Amino acid sequence: MTEMKINLSKFKGKTIAIDGPAGSGKSTTARLLAARLGYRFLDTGAMYRALTLFALRYDIAPSDGGKLKVLAEKLPIEFKTQEDFNRVLINGEDVTDPIRSPEVNLHVSEVSAHLGVRQAMVAKQKELGKNGSIVAEGRDTTSVVFPDADLKVYLDASVEERAQRRLLDLARIGVSTNLEEQKADIERRDKFDSSREHSPLTRTRGVIVVDTTNMTIEGQIDHIIALFREVVK
Repeated sequence: MTEMKINLSKFKGKTIAIDGPAGSGKSTTARLLAARLGYRFLDTGAMYRALTLFALRYDIAPSDGGKLKVLAEKLPIEFKTQEDFNRVLINGEDVTDPIRSPEVNLHVSEVSAHLGVRQAMVAKQKELGKNGSIVAEGRDTTSVVFPDADLKVYLDASVEERAQRRLLDLARIGVSTNLEEQKADIERRDKFDSSREHSPLTRTRGVIVVDTTNMTIEGQIDHIIALFREVVK
């Protein structure tokens, strides 16, 4: 597929926020979109996953909002771009693969639901994105982190398709599971993320919904760039 030519100077300093449920293609699409635009990629979900990983390492219960808030404020999360791929670093340790483990998947929704945790993380995210030229993805990027983004996109897909994608992602890092387990996990996370008290997953005013069920990643990127061109005249 031939990539569309892009006038990067026209888009300088703009912000694209992408959210949606688990497995909708947010991270991959946002990462590759950022590369196409020459933007930085802010994976807010990876930040909550990194926090969850270290909470488990330090035996902090996912229900302990107080201790999690303190950890969130102190955890030195860094992103390093390597061949258009975001590596997640904590104190120099590459945790890109460990934060995608089933154990982290199981607890990340509960960890990220605490008000203190979200306040600490959102402050970090706003600071990282304050100069624009960024593609940010996560479950509250369009509603809380960057509500005034130049383009706000909500990616969605069927539960079956999202489970298939998650199955492939886990297989790549050597995790054995099956489709039914992943469908159940996605349905659980959808319910939790949509009903939590603080920063629930929601479709905000001004967001453009893109159903990715039958779209390739390249098709998603081209579609979002077309939307961006309409917004940034």
